[in-house]
Amino acid sequence: MDQRAAFDQVVKPKILNRIALRHRLLSRMTLGFAAGALTVLTFPPFSLLLLVPVAYSAFFVGLCDLSLGRAFLVGWAFGLGQFGFGISWIAESFYVEAERFGAMAIPAVAGLSAGLAIFPAIAAALFAEIARRGALGSLLACLLFTTSWTATEWLRGHVLTGFPWNLAGYALADYAALRQTAAWVGSYGLSFLSVFVAALPGAAVMTSGRQRLTVSLMALAGIATMWAVGTLRLQSDAQQPPGVDLRIVQGNIPQEEKWAPENREATFARYVELSTQPGDFDVLLWPETAFPGFLDEDTEARDRIAAALPDGSMLLTGVPDRVPSEDGTRYFNTVQAFGETGRILTGYAKHHLVPFGEYVPFRGWLPIERLTAGLGDFTPGPGPRTLALPGVPLVAVAICYEIIFPSHVVDDLFRPDWIFNATNDAWFGTSIGPEQHLASARMRAVEEGLPVIRAANTGISAVIDANGDLVARLGNGETGVIDAALPSAHPSTLYARFGDWALLALIFTTWAVGLAAGLVGTHRCNKRTRTEKKSCW
Repeated sequence: MDQRAAFDQVVKPKILNRIALRHRLLSRMTLGFAAGALTVLTFPPFSLLLLVPVAYSAFFVGLCDLSLGRAFLVGWAFGLGQFGFGISWIAESFYVEAERFGAMAIPAVAGLSAGLAIFPAIAAALFAEIARRGALGSLLACLLFTTSWTATEWLRGHVLTGFPWNLAGYALADYAALRQTAAWVGSYGLSFLSVFVAALPGAAVMTSGRQRLTVSLMALAGIATMWAVGTLRLQSDAQQPPGVDLRIVQGNIPQEEKWAPENREATFARYVELSTQPGDFDVLLWPETAFPGFLDEDTEARDRIAAALPDGSMLLTGVPDRVPSEDGTRYFNTVQAFGETGRILTGYAKHHLVPFGEYVPFRGWLPIERLTAGLGDFTPGPGPRTLALPGVPLVAVAICYEIIFPSHVVDDLFRPDWIFNATNDAWFGTSIGPEQHLASARMRAVEEGLPVIRAANTGISAVIDANGDLVARLGNGETGVIDAALPSAHPSTLYARFGDWALLALIFTTWAVGLAAGLVGTHRCNKRTRTEKKSCW
């Protein structure tokens, strides 16, 4: 055999095979990126429900016959599309002080998106590695895909303080009946059900005959069951309203103006003026850091607040606080309650702080400034706390970012009657960020069976009932007040009592079944394919 013939018969096929594999991988990664980007349109404010099966079925099918490493890359591309577009609004916060932080905006969003994309990548790799080992069948493969996704989504909400933003289940946040399932299984469980049903069309494409019809009917049955269960909950009787009148004030102060010394009096005056509009209320609610200073140290400001409060009423407001200690002054991001005399009644310190926004992790190692103005890093509070106030139902407080964490908002041992979410979304302008933040607050209401009352500096302020419905709202960029009665609570939900334990048990059980099926199926696959490594599902 001459050199030309040897090249044509041995070397050339190997080169062409490598080119084909690389082209195939690039195509799958492009498909994954596009599918991930589509998921952004499934979340509020868009909530395009029909895109949910398109995105997750495409992702599921795109992992067929891939090795662990290639599946990881496809999953990473999916995550890059999802987070690159889904959290692009974070860049807005860097432009508040553009001369200091503007150049970091795009690199910061790109780096965070690339890091968060590792979680879908791990899910894809886990699924592909088990699935390619044996004959799982399309339904078990779909279940394993869903379980891997949910497990890594749960990890995303807990690893390195967690970032459970835009969970897959939030695609149902705008659909009253469908989101009610979270009262039993929580938002991670809702993600599990959403992704499983959404991936079934992909499983149907990979089957034929009666099995395709069975899989398709399962998808329809899943949607119908979630809708029916949710409708029953919506029709159930809630507890009697507590008879408490609220006033939420939205001052609409741009972030770049809020802390300027020359604007502090005007900011405070605006909140006092809005608070004293005609009307009666029992509880006045101001947003996160509404008062640009240390209110407990400012007697004159407290006197002005006392003059603005009707007899028997009180104010709950976000304010910074500082406490001297042996190690120097400690700063806290708090909500404090003030009575009609201006005396402080009680308070809550934020325990789940925003990395690089309220503190710098590994400050001794990272030469990075935090984005928020202040004299030092904030100190975390002790954890979720229920506040007992005179004449008002028990209240839990979640400050801004804290409302995004399922099962970490309410004190499990001292259940409140409502949740006050004080926030400042002025950092993110008129982007889609505040709408996504509101969706998280609505899901906490469903999970806990408690109304969530939201006071935001520039929007979106809202009264959310225990079903997650918006009773009233002030949109982004609006100035004004909401006068509304405090909605009633539901009895403690199943999720409020047990959290994610049932979901975690399901995840590990499904993986065990998948591994067992893979081990059994490996022998059968190898009999037919010998050394072929392709999946048999």
